[in-house]
Amino acid sequence: MLLFFYLRRPGQPGAEVRGFSVGAVPYAQPAEEVRREHSTTAPGRPEHPQETTLASCQIKPSRWLLAVITAAADWLRTAGISFSSDGMDLLLLLASTLLCSCIQAGIVASQDRSFTISSVTLTIEPRNEVPRDTNVTLRCQAKVLTKDSFALTRKYIIYKEDRAVHAETTESSDDVLYLLPEARVSNNGKYKCQLIIEGINMSSQLIKLEVTGVSKPILHIDKTYLTEGERATATCSAPGESGVFGFYFYDDSVELVDVQTRSSRAQTPVYFSTLGLHRLHCFYTVDNMPLAVKSEESDKVTVTVRELSIRPVLEISPENNVYEGDPLNISCRVETSELVSGDVEVYLSQDGNSRWLSMGKKNTEHRMIATGPLLTFECMMTLENLKKSERKNVTVIELFSAPILAMSPAEVFQNESLTLTCKSETVASEKLNRAELSYHLSSSKSFISRGNGVFIVVAQEKDYTCIAQARGIRKTSKALTVHPKVAVSVPKISLQNQPILGQLVHVLCQSAAGSLPITYVLYSNSTKLEAKVVHLPNQTALFPVVISSAKEQGGYKCEAQNGGKRMQSEELVINVIVPLSSPTLTAVPDLSDISEGSHLNLICAVDGSPPVTFRWFREGDNQPLRTTISQVPFMDYEVPVVSKQHSGSYYCEAYNRANNMVKSNPVYVDVRMALWKKAMIGGIVFLFILLVLTAGCVLHNRSKRGKRERAPELSVKPSSLKSDDSLTVTLTHGTEVYKSDAAAFFDDKEGRATNGARGSLASLPADFSNRSSYSIPATV
Repeated sequence: MLLFFYLRRPGQPGAEVRGFSVGAVPYAQPAEEVRREHSTTAPGRPEHPQETTLASCQIKPSRWLLAVITAAADWLRTAGISFSSDGMDLLLLLASTLLCSCIQAGIVASQDRSFTISSVTLTIEPRNEVPRDTNVTLRCQAKVLTKDSFALTRKYIIYKEDRAVHAETTESSDDVLYLLPEARVSNNGKYKCQLIIEGINMSSQLIKLEVTGVSKPILHIDKTYLTEGERATATCSAPGESGVFGFYFYDDSVELVDVQTRSSRAQTPVYFSTLGLHRLHCFYTVDNMPLAVKSEESDKVTVTVRELSIRPVLEISPENNVYEGDPLNISCRVETSELVSGDVEVYLSQDGNSRWLSMGKKNTEHRMIATGPLLTFECMMTLENLKKSERKNVTVIELFSAPILAMSPAEVFQNESLTLTCKSETVASEKLNRAELSYHLSSSKSFISRGNGVFIVVAQEKDYTCIAQARGIRKTSKALTVHPKVAVSVPKISLQNQPILGQLVHVLCQSAAGSLPITYVLYSNSTKLEAKVVHLPNQTALFPVVISSAKEQGGYKCEAQNGGKRMQSEELVINVIVPLSSPTLTAVPDLSDISEGSHLNLICAVDGSPPVTFRWFREGDNQPLRTTISQVPFMDYEVPVVSKQHSGSYYCEAYNRANNMVKSNPVYVDVRMALWKKAMIGGIVFLFILLVLTAGCVLHNRSKRGKRERAPELSVKPSSLKSDDSLTVTLTHGTEVYKSDAAAFFDDKEGRATNGARGSLASLPADFSNRSSYSIPATV
């Protein structure tokens, strides 16, 4: 950035202003010119500096700035630092530079370059579908909104099928145009326009342009009269078209060749394999993804091809009555009636052979032995692009037929003798004696018969072939595969599940080796029970057996046979498992004799096959008291010392390999008190009764002595009686109310006191006369 500073010293109006520049040559101008420059806006420059980027900064120092600088200079002079006028000017320059930097930063920061792309639109003029040769314009319009008026760099890109075909960068807001003069079908496709401003982009919607019609192709042939093998050059052009082309050349309805090119003109050599007239035409396609546009056909051009007087000649000797083994002489040559320029080559070949038999210049020969039944030979000549051939067939009479290999017997076991017979059924007797035939058996070893083709071998798993040979002719029979049977091995007999009395048990009979099918027979004590035939490898001979009683137990055997020897298994002894009966729980000693301190045995007994698992339970408990396994059908649970807490109901459970759980009926055990406890309690009771009787006698005697010694005493309570109040009368000796007859009455019986009003009684004891005082309850 170029900065200009104009400085004026205070107190010198009208004086010349010093000019300073940063990065430029100093410039000075008069004050009037400076004043005029500051008061007038430069042409083409905006009045508001915020609207453009400043190229220079022009300021005048204000009075306060000059005052500050002058004060600073005076202070420096006081400190002993002197300044010249140039030094003062330099100080003003530095201060003005700092001030200009601040102002410039403020101006740039105040600019707002915010914008947004509102829309981008692409249109096709004059319309979307036009005929060829129409001038087409693609117009891209963009609407951009900004906060302030400033220039934006806009980049426009026009795409065709995602491939950029036009790009333009501008600061103008005018539409961008993409011209397609004289449009062709190669311009067909979908277009869109993209606008990019400062990394922000927006694209228009896709719009399709379709140009219809292509020009008619023109076909040109450089030669229209040809000789066999001569070639012509065909040229097909698409005038006025552009794009990627496919040109197709046809001879009537037969396609000759096609050429793919970006040029509007294709050229190719053409050859004709037949004589006569050939009508050629062409057409082209313009690749317009995803479909290609096809043109109409060109005008037809006629080409005449004449024959060249040259041909191949094939000769075979002999050609008739040829037998297998006869020698054949075959020749291939060229025959011509006119002068032929160029190299002629001949090839002799046989059908079924990818290589030729021989080749040469103008002629070739080959010798071979005839093999039937039909031989086809071909003699072919080539002259540049001309090819001609002749074919001949030779029928060969069979000398002897292919041998047939047979075996006897049809089924045989391994390592047994086997007879293989090899024989040719037919022989051309007029040409060959059967005795001339020799036979060979091919396998791991070779055998030669004595003329009759019979071979004795040991039966093994092998493939055999037979070869018959005579006069150099070898013929091989079809392969014969010998599958000797494998003798069945000794079968094994086994049980598949546990034998339980009265339940189904499966007996398995199986041989480890043996050719299928195998017949298995199950025997019980020499009695045939059942037979099964196994046909497949995954099949088994499984016999169901139910043993209902002990007499059916015993030995079982299995027999296997597959056509050879019968093989018998070892004897299988089946011991069935007898399910358990309901157990019986017995207490020892007897339930009535169980008392504290004695021992107790609870014996659980069952009928069934051991081993037996016994468990004892006390009702109310989930855990067994004891669990044991026994080889005998009974076991016991012992309590060495019985106490009262052992009273309760007990039961037992049992099970064996038959997996049937049986349970006994509960037994209630009542533990009685021990005898010594009973005796002690009886003694205690007896002593207690004796003590009570003794105390009663003592009390009785004392009561009698008291009657004699104490006088009767009567006391009555309460003083005022009610009908329901009780009355107590105390009689003592010396009471005068008593009379002698009353005392005598109460001595021996119960006395009664009567109240005149209620007539209630008061009871007195019989020994009343012997007591000094009595209390008598009474009711008034």
